[in-house]
Amino acid sequence: MNSSLNAARRRWELNEAGTDVVDVLVVGLGATGAGAALDAASRGLSVAAVDAHDLAFGTSRWSSKLIHGGLRYLASGQVGVAWESAVERDALLRFTAPHLVAAHPYLLPLTPAVPRARAATLMAGYRLGDALRAAAGTPRRLLPGPSRLASGRALALAPSLRAEGLRGALLSWDGRVVDDARLVVALARTAAAHGARILTRCRALALAGDGARVRDELTGDEFDIRARAVINATGVWAGELTPSVALRPSRGTHLVLRPGALGALRAGLHVPIPGERARFALVLPQADGRVYAGLTDKPLDGPVPDVPEAPESDVAFLLEVIGTALDRPLSRADVAGAFAGLRPLVDTADTADAVDASDSADGRTADLSRRHAVLRSPDGVVTVVGGKLTTYRRMAEDAVDAACPHARASRTARLPLVGAGPVRPGAPGRLARRYGSEAWAVRDLMRGDPALAEPVALGITRAELVWAVRHEGALDAGDLLDRRTRIGLVPEDRAAALPAAEAALAYS
Repeated sequence: MNSSLNAARRRWELNEAGTDVVDVLVVGLGATGAGAALDAASRGLSVAAVDAHDLAFGTSRWSSKLIHGGLRYLASGQVGVAWESAVERDALLRFTAPHLVAAHPYLLPLTPAVPRARAATLMAGYRLGDALRAAAGTPRRLLPGPSRLASGRALALAPSLRAEGLRGALLSWDGRVVDDARLVVALARTAAAHGARILTRCRALALAGDGARVRDELTGDEFDIRARAVINATGVWAGELTPSVALRPSRGTHLVLRPGALGALRAGLHVPIPGERARFALVLPQADGRVYAGLTDKPLDGPVPDVPEAPESDVAFLLEVIGTALDRPLSRADVAGAFAGLRPLVDTADTADAVDASDSADGRTADLSRRHAVLRSPDGVVTVVGGKLTTYRRMAEDAVDAACPHARASRTARLPLVGAGPVRPGAPGRLARRYGSEAWAVRDLMRGDPALAEPVALGITRAELVWAVRHEGALDAGDLLDRRTRIGLVPEDRAAALPAAEAALAYS
């Protein structure tokens, strides 16, 4: 089937949604939900997948963009979680999304805040992580090993580091995704190509083991989707549909630093958080010149918002921590924007490797396990929660296995996503990194209509907005600016690009 998602396909598939019984209904179209839709559809099952908002509307677009091998989990003794991360990173790098996921270098500056004994321990941890890479089968040409750099080389890669007292840096490599929301779009489109009905702006009002009551958020119409199995993949909102699921959400905040705020940064940075044994702030340069900096881990109290806000206290904390390694401390004026995501951490002490809150001084969410859980409610709904972006595929596979125990085995570990095929020679590099084998199709839009070659912001052209409307399921300007592109992370960029986004919607 065609992988294109658009308003016309949505209308047609909505008309079909209430007329038959599907094998699997998936609720939630973040990475795990879209992954579950693909997993089930690729096994030959009939699938409907709904989301109250858009693809990657929730947690999946607010990640650190890391596809990591679980080094932090090794440090806390969670060897199983680390191994799972390394295996899933390998699948993304080599088979499923090599156009979206690649290796990236990171420096851990050896400042006076990192004693020599700790530096030796950290390097030993990097070497253990490299051993996991080898065991998972990832070739070193795709993911180089760690090394120690002299201070001159470290400053060449990160000129904004404070030279005084710098003993060099530890260089490590890990995976990163060009754009986490684009990974979700690729998953959803690949699921659609296997026959799944991908229905955004459709809110599940109530779930049961045999289906859901759903409302079309664009028209207000309500209808039932009947299913032989139901998977709740709504992440941090899972408990609202399945009350038996108990979660302890945590908030992770990132800053968006203005281009040039850290000079010509050619590698990411791991900056030790004072007073923490194995936690680091992350600095990650982006291809568009921006720099993302994070990550906080704070418990969320009260109702779960659709779009969490980044509080000023988090902004100040991150600026202070990152500034400890820099020659010039960052100021609030260096921050162009900020975003926060919510992690759906499982609130249970009897999960195999969960850390009891009583084991830490304040019951911090930072101490909870990132292992995912698949839970079955009394009415038969299967809920998948926990985990992280890197392991979305394994989470999806486990959820489908639980919901459909008699289905054929999962195929997704080696199943290429849309765009993962060979890229024709000569494709523009930026387009190839975002669209893979579809880069030339996007370029052809510009050639067919020269007006579409006009840049909108951050190098993104009008043609890319039109492509998102015709093929990537974008239904409004928010979809275009906040998820198909990341223009909307900076308010002034969003305002400047809004007319172009609204104009692109007319190309549907």
